[in-house]
Order: sequence, then structure tokens, then C-alpha cells
Amino acid sequence: MDTYQARALEGATGVELTIALYDGIIRFMHNAIDAVERRDVEGRRAAVKRGMDIVVHLQATLDKDVGGKPAEALSDFYVAMFALMLQGSQRNSRKKFEEVIANVRNVREAWKQIAAGGESNQSTPDQQRDGIHSSVETDVVWMPHAETRSAGRWTA
Repeated sequence: MDTYQARALEGATGVELTIALYDGIIRFMHNAIDAVERRDVEGRRAAVKRGMDIVVHLQATLDKDVGGKPAEALSDFYVAMFALMLQGSQRNSRKKFEEVIANVRNVREAWKQIAAGGESNQSTPDQQRDGIHSSVETDVVWMPHAETRSAGRWTA
């Protein structure tokens, strides 16, 4: 990340940082699609790894004790997106990467609505600034595709 981008995110809230991370996933999945089209195996792997790294980070920052059911739903979402990325990489599948993009954009829009309406009134200023995913109160319900719901076994 260049200095300009780093400075732009310095004062961002947890929701704004989450949206920025979702933007990164989308960008890396587009990079993976471009690599598939160029038949660039290393480029595809690198792009997918970067996207997966973001998903792992998002998963690790969830606070299920504070976030409750919305945090649990996000956890399931991240597991499904990780599985789709892995499947896309293994199958060299543009379609799988496009599914990740569509799903992430959908949830990203929910985060944008939260940002537009303000953070939950129950969160403290520190949680708003530092606690990515903590105390998220939203009615967003995400149901993974049947195909990804059963994707429990992953191979590298």
C-alpha cells in the first residue's frame, strides 16, 4: 500500500476499513480472472492468495461475543468465500471468481448502508475506530449457494 492510501485509511472507522478490505477482495478476484484469461498460473495463484489473506484477516477479526448472530453469519460468509476462491483457483474458473465478486459486492453494499446510516449506537468510539466487525448490528442475512454450503473439504 502506498503512503497516500495508508494516510487515507488512518482515520477510517471499522466499517470503512471493512469496506476497503472488501474492495481489495474484489480487486484481487478481477486480477485472478485476468490471470486465468492470460493462462498465467502464477499470477492467478498470487491474486487468489491475496484475496484469501484478506478473508482470513476478516474472519480473524470477528468478535462473535459482541457481534452475535450477524458475526456468525459473516463467519459463514467468509468460509464460503474462501472455499469459492480455492475452488476457482483449483479449477482455473473465471465463473467461481465472478461468484466471489458478486457475493462480496452484495455484502459490501450492506456495509455501505451501515456506513451511511452511522455505526451502531451500542458501540463505543474505540470499537468504531479499532474494532473491525465488533458490535455490528444489522439485519443483513446472507445464505451461501448450495454448492458452497457443502464445500467442507479443501485441498491445496
